[in-house]
Amino acid sequence: EVQLVESGGGLVQAGGSLRLSCAASGFTFDDHDIGWFRQAPGKEREGVACISSSDRSTYYTDSVKGRFTISSDNNKNTVYLQMNSLKPGDTAVYFCAADPYALGCSGHGDIEETDFISWGQGTQVTVSS
Repeated sequence: EVQLVESGGGLVQAGGSLRLSCAASGFTFDDHDIGWFRQAPGKEREGVACISSSDRSTYYTDSVKGRFTISSDNNKNTVYLQMNSLKPGDTAVYFCAADPYALGCSGHGDIEETDFISWGQGTQVTVSS
């Protein structure tokens, strides 16, 4: 059974940092693109960052470039999202997702969720001003 479990969310002041973790099981981790997505209240879910299975390239949405870093530890089947210089606009539920087709993290355009078929339950990140 494919499982993705996020952790590390919480309440932080603007300018602070959090590190989210996504522990994966039930599939071959190295063969999947892994993405982080977020959904703020009243807004559509958006792709934040992803890491490609082919060459471990990383891609980010413009609003988090220079502040967020996605990384993976293949020995632990875990993907991380280090979030620095957090802003109130980063407040959202953060989800990790896996793409077995290795198409979702290509660096071409936005990080679309179409090919990400396995999802975690999400972790809340709240940034206070």
